[in-house]
Amino acid sequence: MSRQQRHTHEFLGSTKLAEQGQDRHNHRFAGVTSEAIPLKGGNHIHTITVNTDFLDHHHKLVIKTGPAIPVGKGKHVHLVRGVTTVDDGHVHRFVFTTLIDRPLV
Repeated sequence: MSRQQRHTHEFLGSTKLAEQGQDRHNHRFAGVTSEAIPLKGGNHIHTITVNTDFLDHHHKLVIKTGPAIPVGKGKHVHLVRGVTTVDDGHVHRFVFTTLIDRPLV
């Protein structure tokens, strides 16, 4: 018996700047969330596991999204905020929203 597949969201973003002087930099990332993870009360979240782009190092984002935020017409996004893994002696903070699931439907 197969289970019903739940939706996913695309996402993309940039981390906040870290370090000082000539080492000051940020990273970009993009990907697709996990399938929806149901919560009590009818809402849901997703997990995100992705690497940033590579300069002379990269970071990982491993995090759960916030619950669905309605944006009208039955559509929703998810807020994501957190901190990357420590690499090259520093972390980056990030804040972004997922893209709308199935925007043309």
